Amino acid sequence: MLIKPPADIPSSEITDKKVYLNRRQFIRTAAGTALAAGAGVIATEKLLGAQQPAPHGRKLVTKSSPLSTKETPNTWEHITTYNNFYELEPGAGNGPSRLAKSFKPAEPWTVSVEGECAKVGKINLEDILKGETLEDRIYRHRCVEAWSMVIPWVGFPLGNFINRCQPTSKAKFVEFTTLLDPRQFPGQRLPVLDWPYVEGLRMDEAMHPLTILGVGLYGEVLPSQDGAPLRTVVPWKYGFKGIKSIVKIRFVEKQPVSTWQKTAPNEYGFYSNVNPKVDHPRWTQARERRLPSIFQNRPTELFNGYGDQVASMYTGMDLKKNF
Repeated sequence: MLIKPPADIPSSEITDKKVYLNRRQFIRTAAGTALAAGAGVIATEKLLGAQQPAPHGRKLVTKSSPLSTKETPNTWEHITTYNNFYELEPGAGNGPSRLAKSFKPAEPWTVSVEGECAKVGKINLEDILKGETLEDRIYRHRCVEAWSMVIPWVGFPLGNFINRCQPTSKAKFVEFTTLLDPRQFPGQRLPVLDWPYVEGLRMDEAMHPLTILGVGLYGEVLPSQDGAPLRTVVPWKYGFKGIKSIVKIRFVEKQPVSTWQKTAPNEYGFYSNVNPKVDHPRWTQARERRLPSIFQNRPTELFNGYGDQVASMYTGMDLKKNF
C-alpha cells in the first residue's frame, strides 16, 4: 500500500503534550493553525512520519444527491488522515488517524432517544437505518481553525429520524451526546474538555434538508477517526458542530450548552455559522486553507456557500451577536 507523508500539515497543528495539563493554554495552542508553511511542513514529516490512510470498509448502497456541490472532493487519504476528533487526540492533524485503532464501535450501536418526544427509548443503528435511502452528499466542510475540505459523505436527512421520534410542541432544540469511554478514547483521559462531548441544533436547523445523519464516506462505512458509526453533518456551520459517535439524542425546550460553548464562550457560539465577517478572537475567518494546500488564500463564504438554502432561517438575527 502506498503510504503518503502528511506534507500538508503545518507544525503549528501538532499539539505539544506538555500543555495538556493546562486547559486554557492547551486550547490556545491546539487552535492556532493554518499559517505555517515550508520548514514547518518538513518538521511535521520528521516528527510524525508517514500516516497510512484508513483501510477501506464495508460498501454501502447509495444514490447520488442533487444537493451535492460540484467541487472536486478531497481524496480518501486526505479525509482519513487529517482529522479533528478530540476524543482520540486533541488538535487537528493525523493524531486521530494514528489512534483510531483504539476505538472499535460496538455492534449493535445503540442510541438513546430522550426528552420531549413520543418515541423515547433505545434504538439500534440498524433500526435507525431501516427504510432510509442512503445518499452520497458531497459537501464543503469548513473547520473553525480555517482549514477546509470537500467530503463525499454518506447519510440521510436528520429530519427523517426526528419525525419518527415524534417530538412534542415543547421540543425547540435537539441535543446530541458522544460516547464516553476513556478506555477507547485516549483524548477523554485528558482534562481539556468537559466530557462527554455535547452539541445542539435549533429544531429548524436539525430539520433542514441539508442536515444529515452521516454513516459513511466515499460509499463506505465511516472510519473511526471520521466519527463512526453515526455523526451529524451540518455543512453551513463550522466543523465542530458535526458531533461524532452519537449515543444520545435529546429533544429539549431550552437551548443546550454545547461543549465548546461551555469551554470558551467568547470564542465558540451556539450557532457557529461560517461567517467571514466574524473573526475568531485569535485569527481571521475571512480566508481558509483548502487542504492539502498549506496556504490560507481562499476567501471564506458566508454560510460556507450554502446561503441560498439556509440564510432565511436567520432573518432578522444579528449574526455577530449570535455567532
